[in-house]
Amino acid sequence: MDYDREFLTGTVTVLILALLNERAMYAYEILQEAERRSARAFQMKEGTIYPALHQMERGGLLKAEWRQGESGRARKYYSLTAKGRKKAQSKREQWEAISAAMRMILGDLHG
Repeated sequence: MDYDREFLTGTVTVLILALLNERAMYAYEILQEAERRSARAFQMKEGTIYPALHQMERGGLLKAEWRQGESGRARKYYSLTAKGRKKAQSKREQWEAISAAMRMILGDLHG
């Protein structure tokens, strides 16, 4: 499904923080993992993820380091800072509350 860009704006941050809360990843790995876990519903482009990662890094939520990847190539791995872990928890709680409220408003659309 093609999602409205405006609709997805806030979800990219939540998605990145959630994935990086599990482990450090490089940008393309984040894209692949989001696509895999969402059964291909999230097919983000690199032009979406890199600006978000850079903004979050400037905001002190992420730190980046170059590491040797499994392929032998150097990759820039992103991980959460302490501030990023707190933000990840906060965003998750907000997302769960908003999702529950939206389900109540939308009701059972299949019934």
